Amino acid sequence: MRFASVRLITDDVARLVEFYEQATGIEARWAPEQFAELVGPSCTLAIGSVQTMALFGPAAAVPAANRTAILEFLVDDVDREHERLTGLEVVQPPTTMPWGNRSLLFRDPDGNLVNFFAPVTDEARARLAP
Repeated sequence: MRFASVRLITDDVARLVEFYEQATGIEARWAPEQFAELVGPSCTLAIGSVQTMALFGPAAAVPAANRTAILEFLVDDVDREHERLTGLEVVQPPTTMPWGNRSLLFRDPDGNLVNFFAPVTDEARARLAP
């Protein structure tokens, strides 16, 4: 088994895609206008409209209702990313966590939590080594 993607369901696909393109530097691949994918080296972030969920049943996924998952992106320099990205709803500014990662926690336009992190201790780097 291989973990392939995470899909966010939204009422405004274009807005969310634009946000993640700016945040990650990855250009989205569009299928129809209701679905796009940002394909990274380790995983794909898919963004779909509520209409794409019709076959799964009503309210199978509710846009902007997530309060449990965190989308995490490994970056080279958390502080540089914080400076680069403007207008974020920052939940936690760049902070070195007890487990050795430097982390910037913010929300996307739908309120989903996003974590940009980088290992800053030898132990944290070893955990993330391939």
